[in-house]
Amino acid sequence: MAKTISQSQSKSGGLVREEVGGQVYEYYPLGKYIVSAPGVCGGRPTFKYTRIEVEVFLDLLAAGHSVDELVENYQGRVPREAVEEALHLAASLLKQKAEAVVPAR
Repeated sequence: MAKTISQSQSKSGGLVREEVGGQVYEYYPLGKYIVSAPGVCGGRPTFKYTRIEVEVFLDLLAAGHSVDELVENYQGRVPREAVEEALHLAASLLKQKAEAVVPAR
């Protein structure tokens, strides 16, 4: 995908606006590879510059597919590093949720 990027970001680190292939692409970064783009998939987390939802990848991994298999099946549109970031973010959120539920001792 050829992209011309003209990026502007608010000082608060919020919404990022880029021009990609002549189209405006706005998103909130959740990581380097994972974003929440208001106009894409209802704002659910996707891999940057795609309409591929992170949840789909996590479900496929939970079903027994390997990271290498998914990267190959998606023909490089989602790099290995992006899948690893999704796993890391999911683990971090699980840890935060557990810490909120289980009182510290």
